[in-house]
Amino acid sequence: MITAIREVRRAKRLTLEDVALRCVPPTTAQTIGRLETGTRTVSVAWLNRIAAALEVAPADLVTLPDRATLPVAATLDADGAHAPRAALTLVPPQPTAGGIAITVTGSVGDYRAGDAIWCDLRTPSTFAQALNRDVLLPVPAGRFLFARLIGLDGDTLLLLPLIPGARPTSVVSPPWLAQTSRLIRTL
Repeated sequence: MITAIREVRRAKRLTLEDVALRCVPPTTAQTIGRLETGTRTVSVAWLNRIAAALEVAPADLVTLPDRATLPVAATLDADGAHAPRAALTLVPPQPTAGGIAITVTGSVGDYRAGDAIWCDLRTPSTFAQALNRDVLLPVPAGRFLFARLIGLDGDTLLLLPLIPGARPTSVVSPPWLAQTSRLIRTL
């Protein structure tokens, strides 16, 4: 299997040691290096583990012949735009299985009209992973609430609407919520 572990790691400006320590459980920099170069076979378990450490989808680490990539022309920081030290490519984002999307038709909070927000569905047992993130959840009468999840108290979620000056609200026992994972904005 051809992987893009090295390309993704470098694009995120992480060392082999950084990735090794982010793995659960932690591993060694040498192991990550062997997996990157192909001297050690990358199993699905390793692919998932490294993807979690790099905070990308496992599919982003697999180089498929029919999947388009974008060449990186420059890097950008506070000192301006610079040519990359080595050739880099980025893999365009792919939606996660079972994810949903929100289209923004009027500006609210940090979101502008025309934005698309990709979300990952979460069940009640994983709601805590969405703390301090914007979420969409169903509320009675077939409606939805889009707000920042600011607290959990048992089965009650404490949410802060994105409208300036809005007061926190609570929702009891929603069956699911969708955590924002990617903002798609056309410039």
